[in-house]
Amino acid sequence: MVNTVAINEKVHWIGVNDRETYLFENLWPLDKGVSYNSYLINDEKVAILDTVKNSKMDAYLEKIESIIGEKQVDYMIINHMEPDHSGAIKAVKAKYPDVKIVGNTKTFTFLENFYGKMDNYHVIKDGDLLDLGEHKLRFYLTPMVHWPETMMTYDETSKILFSADAFGGFGTLDGGVFDDEVNLEFYMDEIRRYYSNIVGKFGPMVQRALKKLTDLNLEFKVIAPTHGPVWRTNPNCIIENYDRWSKAETEEGVVIVYGSMYGNTQKMADFIARKLSEEGIKNIRIYDASKTHVSYIISDIWRFKGVILGSCAYNTKLFPSMETVISKIENSQLKDRYLGVFGTSSWSGGGVSNLDKFQERINWEKIGESVEAKSSPKTEQFDKCEQMAKEMAKKLISER
Repeated sequence: MVNTVAINEKVHWIGVNDRETYLFENLWPLDKGVSYNSYLINDEKVAILDTVKNSKMDAYLEKIESIIGEKQVDYMIINHMEPDHSGAIKAVKAKYPDVKIVGNTKTFTFLENFYGKMDNYHVIKDGDLLDLGEHKLRFYLTPMVHWPETMMTYDETSKILFSADAFGGFGTLDGGVFDDEVNLEFYMDEIRRYYSNIVGKFGPMVQRALKKLTDLNLEFKVIAPTHGPVWRTNPNCIIENYDRWSKAETEEGVVIVYGSMYGNTQKMADFIARKLSEEGIKNIRIYDASKTHVSYIISDIWRFKGVILGSCAYNTKLFPSMETVISKIENSQLKDRYLGVFGTSSWSGGGVSNLDKFQERINWEKIGESVEAKSSPKTEQFDKCEQMAKEMAKKLISER
């Protein structure tokens, strides 16, 4: 018996869960796993929308056959060519050799680069329609959300948007597949971590795609992404979150991230956090950059307005784990945050001075003066840390 889930009479979720992969894209921890969502429309013509990772092909093909039996797959629609969604294309083609592969012109360049030349291409343009019988599929190009070939497929009959990687998130679907079947609090942190690390730097393209969908005045009864829950009860929830995140809108709170060799920079981080709390800030997150993967740190920096970064000096430079943090922040192109800087030095500097250079490059508003302690913080440095905390809290509270 294989698990397939009916979205309606003719549309089915045929996705799979991955609890074995440790790192998504060999970068991002999958502590809670990930789902690869694929969909099947069993109409007069049979269409599958996106496939799954190549390690899940056997279970995937069984799911297709359990629904359509001896029928053939007429169309394989590729909304996104990344291998976690295209990994079973060759297996589907081998089992259903007459299948037509549906994509845009950029899709097939990626297809051939990954898997070699195939036949039976059905090339679509923006707004084209594919008639399956009862179900009519309309295609909309959404480039750079988050690859150049990305598109979305809209089922005009069932009002389902098959959105590729947009509106997706980390986390396996443990029994529940739909938003009304799962605890969304459990998923929202992983959805935001997915957005901030995978899609985040393409915020302007996300805004462009959202505007396009809004201008088309489409009705969304269901949003069906390629990762995470299928949104059938409140699809506006995920749309609103993507809109907010892609505008870099924030909540009140402060993320303190530090790199510390012997605990002295950490002392300053804890002191600043306490003073923020005394000033009325409740959402405070402290991260040791050497211990917490940068994807979790970025997710919270995406969420909160205040950021305070601290580093000891390390061989005249930033502490290495803090180099990773600021590199990821810059790569994410995240804007409009408040930034405080602190740290320690001993026989050389390099921690605080390089964080100051980072602040100049990223052009976030500086809060207070940078605080640098010689070897360990003394009363003078703690006083300056307290002043930084007070100024940060004042800024945040003024925006309530």
